[in-house]
Amino acid sequence: MQFLENLPFNLDLLPKPVYVVGGAVRDALLGRVRAELDLDLVVPTGAVDLARKLATEYRAGFVLLDPERQIARVVFPGMTVDIAQQDGESINNDLARRDYTLNAIAYDIQTRMTVDPFCGTQDIHQRTIRMLSRDNLIDDPLRLLRAYRQGAQLNFAIEVQTRQAIRELVPLLTNVAAERVLAELRYLLLTSNSSQWLAAMVADELLIGWLELPIGADFAAKLSQFDRACELVRQHYPALDRELDRPLRDTIAISRRAIGRFMLLLSSDLQIATTQMLRLTFSSAEIQVASTVITYLPQLLSKPMSLTEQYFWFQAVDNNFPLSIVLAIAAGVELLSLAPLIDRYLDPQDLVAHPTPLVNGRELVEFLKIPPSPTIGKLLTEIQLARINGEISTPSEALEFARELLRVMN
Repeated sequence: MQFLENLPFNLDLLPKPVYVVGGAVRDALLGRVRAELDLDLVVPTGAVDLARKLATEYRAGFVLLDPERQIARVVFPGMTVDIAQQDGESINNDLARRDYTLNAIAYDIQTRMTVDPFCGTQDIHQRTIRMLSRDNLIDDPLRLLRAYRQGAQLNFAIEVQTRQAIRELVPLLTNVAAERVLAELRYLLLTSNSSQWLAAMVADELLIGWLELPIGADFAAKLSQFDRACELVRQHYPALDRELDRPLRDTIAISRRAIGRFMLLLSSDLQIATTQMLRLTFSSAEIQVASTVITYLPQLLSKPMSLTEQYFWFQAVDNNFPLSIVLAIAAGVELLSLAPLIDRYLDPQDLVAHPTPLVNGRELVEFLKIPPSPTIGKLLTEIQLARINGEISTPSEALEFARELLRVMN
């Protein structure tokens, strides 16, 4: 198995038996290469002690994840290893408690044999997500969402009886911690075919309890329009398209494209939409993206903006411009009518989209001989507006403009 190559620890330090379970085994059977390898190990006893031993031996990080269930994490450079105590008297008993057959496969590191009591390998080859039992889904209702997320990530189909059971158990999802629900949603939203699976989740009503509002019957059509708008932008403005996939922050992997898809689930009312995102524990940065776009998108959907209106609009939307453009196109605005704004945004020298100061506040204070105050900020804004409207173009003209404006204001 590929995951046994280049391990950051010596296998001789592990007890016998020890099993690799979860995604590493599944991906190896699929022939998928993982950029970052994480291992999940199961041992009959002493899981936490083993994790501490490895962390001490290799000066790696140690995290106690669940003292009651005996689960700990060892953080090596480039790899995370979770070690859990076997649930039940045997590895077969442990695997029987898992969610889906494709995740109920173990690999014995010592014997190099696969343990597959529920035909998970067969389901992997048939690209099928099949539950082990209805009770296993009830034990942890987050597993309902996981079927759709893994369907999106692996391009698998959910088996008919499994999907029917999920539909029947949907009310249990509101008992799951919001942070866990959001983690599954983020994983799904970042997949290349997230629209298909988001539409499936909505059709099966998995999110109604969390959003507390009925989702429109036209949601699938909205997703299709969003994706077509993304493709149109990709074809004509690849630089804009790349910005859509840029992570929101170094610590937040989700992109604005992903947030845009999720926004199609939200109310168009800013206050209600904010409440919906807070309920799911979205970060303030993610909520800021949605609230900015909800607030300023209507200006793209109405009559053309004046230069002054464009200036303030660009300042307000900032890096959310690409997402605003995609949502405007999805709402029916022609790309051609948005082209002048896009050209401004993509031109770093454009003074409407990317203003640069002719003078700064300190220079105004010295020239006008007035103390620092909010008036300085107002004067700087008026100087920028006068510049984009062609009234001034040099620092000296800006200072004289400010002097005259201050005289009028006084």
